[in-house]
Amino acid sequence: MKFLPKIFRQKKNGSSVQQPLEQAKQVNPPILNALVFMVDWPIFQPIFSVFEQEKVPLYFIHKGRGTATSEFTDLLGIGATEKAVILCIEQPVRIPVLMTEIRKKIGVNRPGAGVAFTIPLSAINNPILRAFSPVEEPDRVDRRSGGFPNALIYSVINRGYSDEFMNTARKAGASGGTVLSARYKALDGAVKFFGISVQEEREIIFILTSKGKKDAIMQAVSTAHGLDSKAQGLIFSLPVDRAMSLSFVQEFNT
Repeated sequence: MKFLPKIFRQKKNGSSVQQPLEQAKQVNPPILNALVFMVDWPIFQPIFSVFEQEKVPLYFIHKGRGTATSEFTDLLGIGATEKAVILCIEQPVRIPVLMTEIRKKIGVNRPGAGVAFTIPLSAINNPILRAFSPVEEPDRVDRRSGGFPNALIYSVINRGYSDEFMNTARKAGASGGTVLSARYKALDGAVKFFGISVQEEREIIFILTSKGKKDAIMQAVSTAHGLDSKAQGLIFSLPVDRAMSLSFVQEFNT
């Protein structure tokens, strides 16, 4: 059977001796995070310049508006102004490098610079995965057993209800959010299952919050603005393992 590897060789005396197989070194696929920035619109340019400098292979930008109350605007940079929501895919070990360079570009301790956070990715299609070279991360903390300290509440509602939605969220403990315009599409079967009418013009609301506040906020907005309401909100949350201010060199829980 010529296609099988030869793992035995003959000794001169005729006895066989087992030989170890030569195996190619297997490289684990890289760990990837979605790194999300919510910043004032003009700040996207220095962020993009760092992406180009550091050869970040994949990133996107969306335009939205912030909804934070005035007392949080200077700290988080998510006030009621025109915002850029930027998403890039990167390895966790590279994120501190990006954050350091971005803070240099925009100026450390600059009021209202914005906020960034990371969401762990569990899977991604192969062509994108091949764009990253695996690197060792000896100090990486595996949070899967202990949970994640922060959460992103992701809500899709009918257009025109974002102010009411955010008023409810603030009363439940939210600091603020970012609103994006969107179009809604669904299969007929899904529409009938949820019992909602298809309104193409929708709004997506991002609320970054701590794990301790997440349940209360989600319960409040689901009750007031869920599928049975005029807002017809679809509401879920994503785990956030790190939340970082661009204004200050520190991580924080919102």
